[in-house]
Amino acid sequence: MSTNKTPEQRVSKVFELLQTGSRKEYIGGKITQLDHALQAAYLSKNEGADEETILAALLLNIGHLIPSTEQHSGTRDKNEATNRAFDIAGNYSASGGYNYYAEFGANYLRTLGFSNKTCELIESNVMAKRYLLAKEPGYGDGAVLLFITLKGDPLLPTEMREFEKDSLFKQKVQLAKWDDAAAKATGVKPPVLDTYRDMAIRNLLMSMKMLY
Repeated sequence: MSTNKTPEQRVSKVFELLQTGSRKEYIGGKITQLDHALQAAYLSKNEGADEETILAALLLNIGHLIPSTEQHSGTRDKNEATNRAFDIAGNYSASGGYNYYAEFGANYLRTLGFSNKTCELIESNVMAKRYLLAKEPGYGDGAVLLFITLKGDPLLPTEMREFEKDSLFKQKVQLAKWDDAAAKATGVKPPVLDTYRDMAIRNLLMSMKMLY
């Protein structure tokens, strides 16, 4: 996972991964991974989300699409996020992707230079769904409940209060809701993937500027 490529090349790499999602079903089997990503991004954009959040919606499930050759490639270095991604790669593969997909996907995107906000929103998707399961009676259909069963139980009251203190709490919860809604928006034709290319490049350029 090298960042010695241009932002344009890195975005092309990620978008190529997303395109492979056109051949893979999203959990529940009624929509593909790519269609789900485009629906989630479309929903977030229509509701006035900022660019970092829209990209988080688009890339939320990228961890499901990273091939095993990518999971185990690269050289360990002083970058904590990079090393973390390598450390959890084996667990990601062994669990069928569900136990670590959000964390692995977020760390993968960090190594490419995507913004901390975008990556943190992605990383917290499971936590947000566990929060909603505890907070809202009747939350979730069969697919959501299967998702939660694979990852963990509803949050405890103390965990909920702690999560509510998060500066991105509202965005994280809303992102989880868009994620759920996207799986059901099968009658809506969203914009194509390339619509978000310039947005993704801007995200990388912004992150690069913050490093200097």
